Amino acid sequence: MCTVCGCEKPGYKSDQSSKVKTYPNNSRFHYGQGTAKAHVPGMTQARIIRIERDILGKNAEYAQANRTRFQRQGILALNLVSSPGSGKTTLLVNTVNKLKIKMPVGVIEGDQQTSHDADKIRKTGVSALQVNTGKGCHLDAQMIENSLDYFPHLNQGVLFIENVGNLVCPAGFDLGEAHKVVILSTTEGEDKPLKYPDMFHAADLLIINKMDLLPYVNFNIERCIEYAYQINPDIDVIKLTGTDKQGLKEWTDWIESKRQVILSNQPNILDCDIAITRDMSKT
Repeated sequence: MCTVCGCEKPGYKSDQSSKVKTYPNNSRFHYGQGTAKAHVPGMTQARIIRIERDILGKNAEYAQANRTRFQRQGILALNLVSSPGSGKTTLLVNTVNKLKIKMPVGVIEGDQQTSHDADKIRKTGVSALQVNTGKGCHLDAQMIENSLDYFPHLNQGVLFIENVGNLVCPAGFDLGEAHKVVILSTTEGEDKPLKYPDMFHAADLLIINKMDLLPYVNFNIERCIEYAYQINPDIDVIKLTGTDKQGLKEWTDWIESKRQVILSNQPNILDCDIAITRDMSKT
């Protein structure tokens, strides 16, 4: 049976008389300990790894194509990830209202169903595209590639990608973005960085949202930031309130600083394209 489910590994023991499996350190129900760090019924760890490599490998190809396109057009692409109800969409509405007078802005909204969030963004006058994933729990790079022609006037602007509400799967899928931004609200609990380490490790910025609710919830903000630094010592942290725009300037300043990095690199990329064109003309 172990050769089918992939549970055979050093330290694993099976009590053949009672048919009860035991693990060291009382970790009997820790299904993230195998080589693949995942469990699929009837599938070995090696098989899970092969499938994961195939999926992520193909996704990486699309992601690199997206990244190249963003760089050539001088677009800062930000992948916003969080649990459902963290306040992503409200934050986005306030953000695009502030940025749209300074630069081109576009939004890709990811949800399993409905166009509610894209409709909210469009009311600001900013272009928004709803991508419904159906039973899918995350956006992937091909979905983003298929969406980019919807934003023909985004050169030297910002593309916000609001991922499906989920702190697990979006961590593993590169969309070609410049930065992942994880949003955590004070209503969720300060231990989220420890519970979902892959997401916080992948993110460059942690936004702690709904600071106005801090007096009414059991949330230790210092401990939350400490946990985030344990997972990712280099992560930036911004505290804000989506409803009254507290901290919004710090957030938009962060965006502008990252946008300037993209723009400072864009001429070099364009020069390379020109050089390649000249070389091709000689052949």
